[in-house]
Amino acid sequence: MTTNTTVLQHLDAGLLTITMNRPERRNALNSDMTKGLVEAAHRAANDPEVRAVLLKGAGGTFCVGGDVKAMAEARTAPSFETKVSTLRERMEVSRLLHQMQKPVVAQIDGAAAGAGLSIALACDLRVAGASAKITTAFAKVGLSGDFGGTYFLTQLLGSAKARELYLTSPVLTAQEALALGMLTKVVADAEVEAAARELALSLAQGPSVTLGYIKRNINNAESMTLEACFDAEAMHHSRCSDTEDHKEAAKAFIEKRAPVFQGR
Repeated sequence: MTTNTTVLQHLDAGLLTITMNRPERRNALNSDMTKGLVEAAHRAANDPEVRAVLLKGAGGTFCVGGDVKAMAEARTAPSFETKVSTLRERMEVSRLLHQMQKPVVAQIDGAAAGAGLSIALACDLRVAGASAKITTAFAKVGLSGDFGGTYFLTQLLGSAKARELYLTSPVLTAQEALALGMLTKVVADAEVEAAARELALSLAQGPSVTLGYIKRNINNAESMTLEACFDAEAMHHSRCSDTEDHKEAAKAFIEKRAPVFQGR
């Protein structure tokens, strides 16, 4: 089990809750946190006991992005090549969250900004509190963006809106972000933790194999040809038809009851 205290992990009933834990810095990303996030994402992807993921921040804030204060105070700078390789390693958390065959829910309290927003966008679903603030932020600190934000925002909203949000860096309210399609649900601040956990837990108790293939189908649609997507859909659908969960769902349908999924 990890000893990284800047990223906490808790597994319960198939749901792995990953908590960014630097509340004193509004969960700004530093080296320890990004390493911990990559480690947690690898565990989530590979641990058969994990059926869904909930990603959140401690202390009432999701994540305000990179630790700009620490950047400004840095006394030595690594070489350009080292910067690139180190950042690319840290960015793996976004790829893993996006591509793993398990659903991922982001619980957005307070703010999701910069790389914090990028990581939230890598998740499948996003539940935000009503007072949350959403912003790309990068241009305001003279940076172009990392952790996949430009990719995910372009996929979600299209090139024109992604350009607008990155070039002008407006601070969006939760309702504005919801209207654009960046968020799944907005609830009262006092309800965001319960609402996000309820959603994530329902996915953890769902037909896990099927949910994984649904996620893969949608990821395929981002880059593959129509024919290739059709071929993959036929294969995945046929695989799901062999699962115990599908058989249970069919039986429950006939018996007019809710299915009880086992994730296999």
